[in-house]
Amino acid sequence: MPNKIAFNENYPDITKSQELYERAKPIMTPVTQTLAKGPGQYIDGIAPKYLKKGKGSHVWDVDGNEFIDYNMAIGPLSLGYAYPRVDEAIVAQLKDGITFSMMHELEVTLAELIHKVIPNAESIRISKTGADVTSAAVRVARAFTGRNKVLCCGYHGWHDWYIAVTSRNAGIPEAVRDLSATFDYNNLDSVREALDEDVACVILEPFVFEAPKNNFLQELKALCEANGTLLIFDEMWTGFRIAVGGAQEYFGVTPDLACYSKAFANGMPISLLTGRRDIMKLFNEEVFFFTTFGGEALSLAAAVATIQEMIDKNVPAYLAAKGKMLKDGYNALAIELGIDGYTRCTGYDCRSLVSFDATAGNPLEVKSFVQQELIKRGILWSGFHNMSYSHNDADVEYTLTAYREVLGLLKEAVAAGDVGARLKGKPVEAVFRKISNFNMKPAKAK
Repeated sequence: MPNKIAFNENYPDITKSQELYERAKPIMTPVTQTLAKGPGQYIDGIAPKYLKKGKGSHVWDVDGNEFIDYNMAIGPLSLGYAYPRVDEAIVAQLKDGITFSMMHELEVTLAELIHKVIPNAESIRISKTGADVTSAAVRVARAFTGRNKVLCCGYHGWHDWYIAVTSRNAGIPEAVRDLSATFDYNNLDSVREALDEDVACVILEPFVFEAPKNNFLQELKALCEANGTLLIFDEMWTGFRIAVGGAQEYFGVTPDLACYSKAFANGMPISLLTGRRDIMKLFNEEVFFFTTFGGEALSLAAAVATIQEMIDKNVPAYLAAKGKMLKDGYNALAIELGIDGYTRCTGYDCRSLVSFDATAGNPLEVKSFVQQELIKRGILWSGFHNMSYSHNDADVEYTLTAYREVLGLLKEAVAAGDVGARLKGKPVEAVFRKISNFNMKPAKAK
């Protein structure tokens, strides 16, 4: 029988997952379309590789095993799987069509809604992916300022201007690489060191897990204004999650441009670029940014329904409340078990991260052990608590009960010094997306 959300006697049977994986390997390179969903982020031989369906906060893999999901499609499912209000909007629009030969009225409806809820949304563009709109923001910033360089902090997608600063920059000309540099979060000096008269924009995630200190965002905005550089917020993770109006509403800092995706359409592919009208008007004639599917109506309908639900139900407050229960509960357990010296849960309540210090051993092995044991108990976990409106008190209480047992097992393994030997398969791989120490490629010394 497939495993349930319970203290199962055995690890899940993942026969069908493995069969699909073997079929995929000869013809797909790599087998995953999203790195964070790929097999390298889960312990091999224990974790399922393919999911089949979801409802609320639960998912079922292709073998029928059931899990509480704390990844939530790597962020987009802010309300939950198969959420009725959103699915009903999608089905209703499906009956009328998906993509049309002219503009659709939902484009205006969504834009009007965004104009009301996002502080800097004097003007709005709609696209499909986060990488679309961050790259459009960089392009229009260069056009508006007449400058070339980009400073970035966080993760911003797969396009040349950002990937140029990472270790995966093969295929990007050196001339393009030289136009991008990085800075460290909460470190204004690292910005000053890289900032010059040719920097068109500074783009950053308003926070990843670390909170801004000493008015960092306000000071960063002032620094950009003084240099004639545009400030861009990448709000893929913060938008509609920390507040409906995103981090700019929450912190009271209004960027020149802001980029959104993930949370505001509950899983449908759509993204937004918002910003000052004097900048955005360059898209009328000077700057080209168009895509066939930008006005695809199912995603527009989902976005309108999702945002309305967030407003009506005050979803950000709910995410924070349930996330706080998990974060505080985890840290209390770590203290009670005497392992808070090497593990903790950090971040904002709506989205937190469990981390492990190297004093416990190889952090990837430790993470893999915890993941392995949580999967056995019906929890799909990769270190994050990406909260959704469908996560309820029962989910949180069960998860904390499972954490208590699993962290107890971890304590024993760390004390014995044999965490790696207790793994049932190959450990997880290092995460490509950094969560701290973003200053990978500072500006060259003059």
